[in-house]
Amino acid sequence: MKICVTGGAGFIGGNFVHHMVRKYPDYEILNLDLLTYAGNLETLKSVENEPNYRFVKGDIADREFIMDLFEKETFDVVVNFAAESHVDRSISDPGIFVRTNVLGTQVLLDASREYGVKRFHQVSTDEVYGDLPLERPDLFFREDTPLHTSSPYSSSKASADLFVMAYHRTFGVPATISRCSNNYGPYQFPEKLIPLMISRALAGEKLPVYGKGENVRDWLHVADHCEAIDLILHKGKVGEVYNIGGHNERTNLEVVKTILQALDKPESLISFVTDRPGHDLRYAIDPAKIEGELGWKPAYNFDTGIRQTIQWYLDNREWWENIINGEYASYYEKMYGNR
Repeated sequence: MKICVTGGAGFIGGNFVHHMVRKYPDYEILNLDLLTYAGNLETLKSVENEPNYRFVKGDIADREFIMDLFEKETFDVVVNFAAESHVDRSISDPGIFVRTNVLGTQVLLDASREYGVKRFHQVSTDEVYGDLPLERPDLFFREDTPLHTSSPYSSSKASADLFVMAYHRTFGVPATISRCSNNYGPYQFPEKLIPLMISRALAGEKLPVYGKGENVRDWLHVADHCEAIDLILHKGKVGEVYNIGGHNERTNLEVVKTILQALDKPESLISFVTDRPGHDLRYAIDPAKIEGELGWKPAYNFDTGIRQTIQWYLDNREWWENIINGEYASYYEKMYGNR
């Protein structure tokens, strides 16, 4: 089987590439990534010389490039992680999110349709559902929850999901969608909450927390997410959406305090800052469908997962320090510039 993983130099995509290259040595894994600010080939160091792995630099929204690539490679499966994903960046510049997340997905769908891809899997987010009230802990996102977006980012992801389902219904593209809760784990870009707080706490710098830190997220370890997508590819039903959640709801403030405690840093480092516009209150996924139909269960709870994650950042300081000082951006030229 030949699999195209788009966005495979990002956080979740990179972890998925690691998972698939090691678990399926007889599969060919092609990592397609444009290497924008969050794409980091240093994430793939340990697999870059594996015989079943290749990297190609390219833009999913470049129609001519994508069509040529799909004609040449004849992929069996496409797993689309490629996306602009930071809410704050989407508020500053929504247009980039429309180009990558909507147009890019549509280009991939056209190529998949043209060249007979047997499964197109769209990696989406629980943010397409909007948010839930803090005072209703009994409410959860299910696959039939109406889409109700809050930010340009979530709107672009919801639009992409609708295109995927439209291409399945109209053109018969064999597609599936997964919508996950907040991921954490190794190789996460340091602008996201958990690695940002770890790096700043280690430096003794202030930890900025939006509002009062009351916003609730359901945290999913990235390894559990990768296992779930693997299951969907092999056992999931075409035309279906699967929600993937970790059963690990925490307020942002609880997450930050957990990190400080683990690093033996004072809570006085917490600095409450002006809340983000349209900040969603609570995300919580009901993963009963994927658990019941495919037998998936998360291996990590938050307490064990966050300890492992913090230790990973302590053990791999060079990886995230290279990002903070910008050196990671030169890795592509070092590895591929003369090829």
